[in-house]
Amino acid sequence: MSDSARAIRELVDESIRVKQVFAAEQTDVLARAIDLVADALKADRKILLFGNGGSAADAQHIAAEMVGRFMSERRGMPAIANDYGYDAVFARQIEALGRPGDVAVAISTSGKSPNVLNAADAARAAGLATIGLTGGDGGPLASRVDVNVCVSASRLSCRIQETHILIGHIICELVDRRLHGMSRVVS
Repeated sequence: MSDSARAIRELVDESIRVKQVFAAEQTDVLARAIDLVADALKADRKILLFGNGGSAADAQHIAAEMVGRFMSERRGMPAIANDYGYDAVFARQIEALGRPGDVAVAISTSGKSPNVLNAADAARAAGLATIGLTGGDGGPLASRVDVNVCVSASRLSCRIQETHILIGHIICELVDRRLHGMSRVVS
C-alpha cells in the first residue's frame, strides 16, 4: 500500500470514528433538534441557518436541501442561509426575518464566533427556538441555544464539518419522512 493510500485510509477511518462517537453521544439531542425543525415547518414557520466560512457553506447546503429537494420531490420547505463577517450581521437578519416559532440554526465548529453568538442571543430574545451545531466542547454557543448538537470527538474543523453535513442530511431526511411521508429512496 502506498503512503497516499495509507493516509487516505487513516483519514477515512478518523472521519468514521468521529461520526460513531457522535452517534453514541448525541442521538437523543439530534432527535430533539429534528423535533424543533419539524414542528416549526409543520406550523408554517421557517428555518434560519447561519455560520462563517465553511460553516456558512454548511448552512447554505442544508438550506438548499430543504428549499430544493432532498431525496424525493416535494414542496420546498422555507429555509434561509446567510454569511457575512461583521459581528451584528446575523443578529440583524434574525431581527428582520425571524418570528416567534421560527428556528435559528447556529453553526460554529468552535462555538466561539462572535456574530454567531450575537445572532443566537437575538434569536432567543425574539422568541425563536435555537439549535447549535458545534464541535469540541461546544464553546460559549452551547449554553446559548435551546439544543446544542455537538461533535465532541474532534477539535479539527474538517472532521466537525464533515459530521455537521451528516447531521444536516439526517435532519432533512427525517423531517421529510415526518412531514411529507417520504420513505428512503435509494438511487
